[in-house]
Amino acid sequence: MPKPRYRQVSLESTPYYHCVSRCVRRAFLCGRDSQTGYDFEHRRQWIIDRIKLLCSVFSVDLCAYAIMSNHYHIVIKIDSEQVAEWSDEEVARRWLQVFTGPVLMHQYLGHADLSHDECKQITELIVTWRKRLCDLSWFMRCINEPIARMANKEEHCTGRFWEGRFKSQALLDVRALLACMAYVDLNPIRAVMARTPEQSDFTSIQERINQPGSEFLSKLDQTDIDAIPINLKDYLELVDWGGREIKLNKRGYIPAQAPPILTRLQMDASPVLEYLAKADPPGFGAMGPVSMLKAFAKSVGRSFVQGHAFGNRLCPERS
Repeated sequence: MPKPRYRQVSLESTPYYHCVSRCVRRAFLCGRDSQTGYDFEHRRQWIIDRIKLLCSVFSVDLCAYAIMSNHYHIVIKIDSEQVAEWSDEEVARRWLQVFTGPVLMHQYLGHADLSHDECKQITELIVTWRKRLCDLSWFMRCINEPIARMANKEEHCTGRFWEGRFKSQALLDVRALLACMAYVDLNPIRAVMARTPEQSDFTSIQERINQPGSEFLSKLDQTDIDAIPINLKDYLELVDWGGREIKLNKRGYIPAQAPPILTRLQMDASPVLEYLAKADPPGFGAMGPVSMLKAFAKSVGRSFVQGHAFGNRLCPERS
């Protein structure tokens, strides 16, 4: 039975989440459908444009993405502290970039004279919108609903486009975050859609290679406390190493020269390779050290979350 989202997300435990949305049945999100011959390749850009628009509106940073033929992956950081610092007008202006909003809110932004009751309504709306601008479910909803409507209109049909709810996985420390980002960036290679990361179209790894200073992606910088603590060179090396092993079908092989980042982060090469070689990510609700998994379970009101054995291998407790 699916768990309610509040039992899967805890911003107190981690701001980082891996999310996946998949199309229902055999529906094609993007790419060419071999059965019908229809080409939906242009939809990949729809999704990327939508994700980047919403990251500029919500208090969300984009860490990684991969747009596949019938699903997409994103890794994001939700900054609940940032949204708390926004003024009421900032919250309203951001929300109205995505939704039409009531006439009363437009009057408020136009500095019209409002009654006491109208000001009270404005305050209540802004409190609600402020919460939604750092809410994972609202972020995913704002991606998926417009894409579903556009796809159904293009195919002259109605009905469900996405396969139920999106899946989410909490990433509890930087090792889990980097392993998951690499997994997402390697999806086209795993699906034999590309041979190298730089050839992997519609992925964050290709964007980082072609636009190292991209304003749409979370910064990779070991010296910046707000950035992902790894430099671009080491991250590219990690992704290239994982992709190279997968391409040669040597999933259990540990290279003689592992990337320096693995040693620095106390990551053993074997479980990283095991993770990157999987066709689908482990179905755990969270990923990280066992102590953080236990704390996460407590924060979302659960007695236990799966993944302790894998967490011990991928993210051993720091001494």
